[in-house]
Amino acid sequence: MTQTPSKKNFYSINGNSQKLDGGAMFGNAPKALWERWTEVDELNRIPLVCRAMLVQDQGKNILFETGIGAFFEPKYRDRYGVQESHHVLLDSLKEAGFSHQDIDIVVLSHMHFDHAGGLLTQWQEDKEPQLLFPNAEFVIGKEAWERAQNPHPRDRASFIPGLTDMLEATGRLHLVDGQSTELLGEDYQFHVSNGHTPGMLITEIATETGPVVFAADLIPGAPWMHLPITMGYDRFPENLIDEKRQLLTGLLERKGKVFFTHDPEVAIGDVATNEKGKFFADNPLKKIINLSL
Repeated sequence: MTQTPSKKNFYSINGNSQKLDGGAMFGNAPKALWERWTEVDELNRIPLVCRAMLVQDQGKNILFETGIGAFFEPKYRDRYGVQESHHVLLDSLKEAGFSHQDIDIVVLSHMHFDHAGGLLTQWQEDKEPQLLFPNAEFVIGKEAWERAQNPHPRDRASFIPGLTDMLEATGRLHLVDGQSTELLGEDYQFHVSNGHTPGMLITEIATETGPVVFAADLIPGAPWMHLPITMGYDRFPENLIDEKRQLLTGLLERKGKVFFTHDPEVAIGDVATNEKGKFFADNPLKKIINLSL
C-alpha cells in the first residue's frame, strides 16, 4: 500500500548572486539564441542566483544546498562574479523566520563551491572560515563526495579545499549510495545524474499534489528545460540531455514541479510541453514562502 505523503511547506531561500560568462552557461548554443532569454552585460556575463530550497516536514527543517556563500577573499569573489560580500543566505533565512542553527538536515547535490560555499562563514582577513549549521546532519552522494576528495584537473578549481575534512569531522555526515536515505524517509528519492559531475543527487520530494524536484545543475534554470541546452561546465552534455529527458518525461506524466537553483527570475515551475513538444516551466514563481504542498 502506497503511503500518503506528509504535508510540507516550501520556501525559496536566496543566497549570494553571481555574474558568469553567458557562453559558458549556455554551452554550444549561440549568443543570438540565448541573449533572448536573459540580460547580458558588457563582459558577456549573465545574472545568476544561488537559490536554496527549505522544506519544513514533520517538525524538521531540511535545506537543499547553501549557495556560493561569501567565503571567497575579494580577488576570487571578483573572479567568480560574486556580487555581495556579506552572507546573503543567512539574511534570507532570517527573513523567512529561520537561522542556520534551526536547520536539521542539509542536502548537497554535489560539492561545487556555488552549491556548498554557503556552509562557511563569510571571509574575514587573517581568519579561516568556519563551518555553519551546527545542528544539521549533512547528506551527500558517495560518488559526489569521492569526486570532491579527488577532483579531476578539469574541475579541481570548483571545489573548496578542506571542506570535506570539516564536514567529516562533525560526525554528522551521511553518504548516500542508492536512491534514498533513512534520515529523510520514503518521501525523498534521489535520481543520480552524471552529466554535470559524477554522482550528483537530484532530489525528488513526494507531496500531496505531485512531486517537486530540486534540479541542481541538471536544470539550473528555466531556459535549460529545453533539452538541447547545456552548460560548458557539464562533463558529458549528451548524457545530461538524456538524463533531463528521462526526468522531465516522468515529471510531466505525474504533474511534477522543478525547483531552479540558478535562475534569477524563476524559483519553481510546473513541467509542461508546448505544441512542438518542447519542455518549459509553466506557472513560474519567482519566490515561494510557506508554500504548502
